[in-house]
Amino acid sequence: MTRLRYVVHRLRAPGGCPWDIEQTHETLIPHVLEEAYEVVDAIRSGDPVLMCEELGDLLLQSVLHAEIAAGAGTFDLDAMAHGLTEKLIRRHPHVFGESSAETSAAVLNQWDAIKRQEKGTQKEGHLHGVGNGLPALMRAQKLQKKAARVGFDWPDAAPVYAKIREEAAELEQAVAAGETVAIEEELGDLLFSVVNLARKLGVESEAALASANEKFVKRFHQVEAELVAQGKKLGEATLQEMDAAWDAAKVKETR
Repeated sequence: MTRLRYVVHRLRAPGGCPWDIEQTHETLIPHVLEEAYEVVDAIRSGDPVLMCEELGDLLLQSVLHAEIAAGAGTFDLDAMAHGLTEKLIRRHPHVFGESSAETSAAVLNQWDAIKRQEKGTQKEGHLHGVGNGLPALMRAQKLQKKAARVGFDWPDAAPVYAKIREEAAELEQAVAAGETVAIEEELGDLLFSVVNLARKLGVESEAALASANEKFVKRFHQVEAELVAQGKKLGEATLQEMDAAWDAAKVKETR
């Protein structure tokens, strides 16, 4: 860590790297997001070497932000580490203090209560500030989890299926009526309900959609390959021909 801090400091010092010197907290935002998603991809791959590399890239973002802040005199890496350590101790009184939390659910409820007390948001709504900055799909699941902790939740998945059918019917009605605003609203309700189903089934909706994306890409590449083998190009093939190639790709996956 000491060597890493020195290297980053050197990169941003006069005579260092022009790109690193130009960076600000704001310009690094897309890089933080990109590195975080690459960490997720590495974890899903199950490759520990890749995980180590990508987690290192994500760590670099924290060190860069600390170096930028140190230059501005606001905080540094030591302050970040100290603040995090103290927060972990405060929010785990069942480990470092006298309270008791025997289950993960109890730990999460205790964490939320301590967090709200620390931030002075006890008088704010229960969902105040939850998931701000997250992509909509991830935030939907986080909001639902937080609401479920205080009992606002379906008892099981069965009512959620009914809710999805209800929202799909309302969306269909809005489309038939040509109501643009209502279509967006009803589509949002349908997506929110599907996320709820994912949560009730113990599935992370973001991970499920990411997997579906990768499956689509893989099958589409196979469609392209099949059409090429037939002497055709994507823009020249009919929908029926592409559907047939798609079905053939699905069959190959099941073999």
